[in-house]
Amino acid sequence: MLRLSTRDPGFEEAFRRVVGERRESDEDLTRDVALILKQVRSQGDAAVAELTARFDEHSLEDDAAWKIDLAECREAFDALKPQLRAALELAANRIRVYHEAQRPQDRDYTDESGVRLGAKWLPVDAAGLYVPGGRAAYPSSLLMNAIPAKVAGVERLVVVTPTPKGMINPLVLAAAHLAGVDEIWRIGGAQAIAALAYGTDRIRAVDVITGPGNAWVAEAKRQVFGLVGIDMVAGPSEILVIADGKNDPDWIAADLLSQAEHDPSSQSILITDDASFADAVADRVGAEIAMLPTARVASQSWDKHGVIIAVTSLDEAPALADALAAEHVEIATDDPDALFKRIRHAGSVFLGRHTPEAVGDYVAGPNHVLPTGRRARFASGLSVLDFMKRTSFIQLDERALAAIGPAAIALAEAEGLPAHARSIEARLGI
Repeated sequence: MLRLSTRDPGFEEAFRRVVGERRESDEDLTRDVALILKQVRSQGDAAVAELTARFDEHSLEDDAAWKIDLAECREAFDALKPQLRAALELAANRIRVYHEAQRPQDRDYTDESGVRLGAKWLPVDAAGLYVPGGRAAYPSSLLMNAIPAKVAGVERLVVVTPTPKGMINPLVLAAAHLAGVDEIWRIGGAQAIAALAYGTDRIRAVDVITGPGNAWVAEAKRQVFGLVGIDMVAGPSEILVIADGKNDPDWIAADLLSQAEHDPSSQSILITDDASFADAVADRVGAEIAMLPTARVASQSWDKHGVIIAVTSLDEAPALADALAAEHVEIATDDPDALFKRIRHAGSVFLGRHTPEAVGDYVAGPNHVLPTGRRARFASGLSVLDFMKRTSFIQLDERALAAIGPAAIALAEAEGLPAHARSIEARLGI
């Protein structure tokens, strides 16, 4: 774990290294993923079956091995213990309500020149949702991807999820039932992204692909972007906690580890103006790790990528936060809004001492699919808009064309496009 202080002469250089660190896999996957995409595009189901057997040790020998019956999802949901079912339903309802408020409004108006203008929003026809199934299975990710798509009005929701050695988490099936998924295919990795993007004899292509995955999945999504839409190219998870010395160090240590336990490449950073508090958090992180079933992963993440930054005043924190542009930012102070107003770049922000990032992963409502690797500088979390597109429209009558047409003619002639000009002149009788 790295300790830095803004008082140190070498702080700026050391901090630049933290900001510039690329925690995505340093292995060049571009060529390997391109080969998988090409194989699936040319060989279809045969390629998907061969790659699934190789990487997931799951044989796609018959229909049942390829696809999960929706009745199994209903059975998994019904089999949940009441407390867990209630928790899943609470999460789904809160996610749905939050995302319903994101639905954009159509526009239709006539301006002062008599030109009718507007735009209408429509959902894509089909969306593919990737749900991880390797290191861990996340029903919460399924809800976070499927519910915004449903709110958008997508008619066909297709889930792909790897089932190593044929095993699948029943909670994922229960979440699929609750979210109203239409198809679930037992495939994962770059080959699943290829199947969704290009289509195969069994799996019809989709229009948008969303959902988190490993480096292979992220690279595959990057390469098929343009043929289909994607949510983002995401890397390892990250959290930045801005906290003063009034916090309980146990709480902050747990917050830092909530992301460290995801992956050895995850990053947890603490900014504080209290050196004694920083020491206490560092001590408590060690104690907390020792008690975690995920200790091996969390300790690797914390030891290699963890950072504690001591500042003279928390007034320095917003500038540091903007440079990091972290996926998750917690502000654990008496007046979190004062700092929040000064932060421009963050995937999602958690305000106050009683708002751990983990609540946002499950039941708060906003989406937990968020930009990583400083992409919060230009990207946002998954929303209803990722499953919709906008179509503008224009209508002119004779008077409106007379009002604005001559300007269009002048611009067309200036650009050397006489047919453009002529199409307007003909209507104006010029």
